[in-house]
Amino acid sequence: MKLAVVREQAPGETRVAATPETVKKFIALGATVAVEPGAGSHASIAGADYVAVGATVAADAVAGANIVLGVQGPDPAGLAAAAPGAWIVAGLDPFGQRGRVDAYAAAGLEALAMEFMPRITRAQSMDILSSQSNLAGYKAVIEAANLYGRAFPMMMTAAGTISAAKAFVMGVGVAGLQAIATARRLGAQVSATDVRSATREQIISLGAKPIFVETVAGIEGEGAGGYATEMSEEYQKAQAELVSSHIAKQDIVITTALIPGRAAPRLISDVQIASMKPGSVIFDLAVAQGGNVEGSVPDQVVEKHGVKILGYSNTPAKLPADASALFARNLYNFLAAFWDKEQGKPVLDEEIGNAIRLTQGGQVVNPRLLG
Repeated sequence: MKLAVVREQAPGETRVAATPETVKKFIALGATVAVEPGAGSHASIAGADYVAVGATVAADAVAGANIVLGVQGPDPAGLAAAAPGAWIVAGLDPFGQRGRVDAYAAAGLEALAMEFMPRITRAQSMDILSSQSNLAGYKAVIEAANLYGRAFPMMMTAAGTISAAKAFVMGVGVAGLQAIATARRLGAQVSATDVRSATREQIISLGAKPIFVETVAGIEGEGAGGYATEMSEEYQKAQAELVSSHIAKQDIVITTALIPGRAAPRLISDVQIASMKPGSVIFDLAVAQGGNVEGSVPDQVVEKHGVKILGYSNTPAKLPADASALFARNLYNFLAAFWDKEQGKPVLDEEIGNAIRLTQGGQVVNPRLLG
């Protein structure tokens, strides 16, 4: 069983799908591992580090590979030398890169989308969305603090007192929870909101103030797998009114709302931006999916009404070493959990296999792509 680790080709992608730690573990399972030259360079991993744990580093690493590991989906054209029916295990962006998925099917490859991993207890250690979102939430606050022209914590000095910054987190998933915790550690007064009422206790547990619509009953906002769902017009109107009054008082706003397979919901309008104090900062974590904030542009600082708006198209890639370490462990945990010692390869079960498998036998087979 040969595993290949590809060098990422997407612009701005600094992560790598395997680290010396996980390569060593794969070899202990009985696999051989080949790594493309420079695959880990942006994550501060030299080729010699892979060789030291038993891997080979070669330009033709994909040749004969049974499993190809990537962070983002590799170019199908570069996989022609892989073994027939090889697995592609990566974050494949199935909705945004449907053409690439079709190409995998046409090439007879079995594409496994790690972002389709079901949100179940036994798959938590395999969940790339959670591991990468955790780092993204942290980085969002750090970047916002860097843009903000004032200090975060309250400071009492001989020259007078500096008030604590007010930070508002919109969307309390994994990224939002980490953003709350990070802003709190930096000394800000933190508040947060979410369409899912169940997050109220989580917000309070982190020492932040929950901001929820109380006038619209019976809206939980939670769909299958714990993901947020789109809200009714009634709720959206009530939320907009609540946010408008609250956001005008904030110094830092972090938006994190995403709905799988759809454009990011618009949370902040130009009118709401105009109500904020000059010098305030908004970090839009959803900018790559259309943005939660009106006027946000990927990888650019946009200033509107004296407010600075920033969002990265790939926030975890701004922390390449740690993001790679977590991503690589997710992939190892996934393959190791299904490794059959007698067959010398992983054998998937139906629950997880059917959830993440996009292509098989020359066809696209995932129900989420066939509907």
